[in-house]
Amino acid sequence: MRTAYTGPKIILFLLCMLTAPKLWAGPPFQTDDPEPVDFRYYEFYQFGTVSSTPVETDPNGLQLEFNWGAVPNVQIHAVAGLGAIRPANNPIYLPGGVGPSAYGVVDTELGVKYRFIKQTKHRPEIGSFTMLELPTGSYAKGLGVGRVWYKLPIWVQKDWGQWTSYGGAGYEIVHQTQYRNFFYAGWLVQRNIGKKLTLGTELFSHQKEGFATPQTQSATLVDIGGYYYIKNPGLQVLFAYGHSVLGQTENYAYFGLYQTWGSKAGHGLNGFLAHHLSSL
Repeated sequence: MRTAYTGPKIILFLLCMLTAPKLWAGPPFQTDDPEPVDFRYYEFYQFGTVSSTPVETDPNGLQLEFNWGAVPNVQIHAVAGLGAIRPANNPIYLPGGVGPSAYGVVDTELGVKYRFIKQTKHRPEIGSFTMLELPTGSYAKGLGVGRVWYKLPIWVQKDWGQWTSYGGAGYEIVHQTQYRNFFYAGWLVQRNIGKKLTLGTELFSHQKEGFATPQTQSATLVDIGGYYYIKNPGLQVLFAYGHSVLGQTENYAYFGLYQTWGSKAGHGLNGFLAHHLSSL
């Protein structure tokens, strides 16, 4: 199984402040953005995803994502959690989609986002988001790749008023039996709808990823999703659903909770812990 965001459980609740007119990007969509978390700010996501084709269904959850603005224009990133595989065991898809179902710890994602060109009135911002996946999931059960693998994307973004658009392309390197190296690309447009809602739609495409994954063939998906602001800034519900329009039949879904935290709202980790312990 290949998962986009995976690994063992991490107990972190770190957050980052978000200004009301500014649109943030990345989850719940498959396309990412070049904008790092602000310096001395944090983000925390609790979420689940489902990726499915006729070959196999891979639900993941609980997943935890942590992002930290370590230095200006640089973000440290980690995702960890649990996941499952449910092969179809249909002989028409051999050698893919064969084996027992399983649930447990999956691979852990670590990354660094670096914005090397800042946005101006007439120029978009551009950045990289290099990631590596640590083999913490069981390869024998199909919950992990069994070796370190890598994601190498470049993303571009431009904002104007209540609108934002971002996208780019990347290459995934997976040196393991029944996995493939492959290109992927995506582009998204989103807009604020009043004070409580942001909606967006993306076009996301990938090459075939190997017989050990649900994505045994290439596909292009249209995804629709957004954010509902319980508190703006501070607390949002994230949601997305997508279906393939070209290539292999594929579904994608994301549902999660996003919180923000930063130096203006507290005092780093001590302030964060005090905030959450007081709510227990």
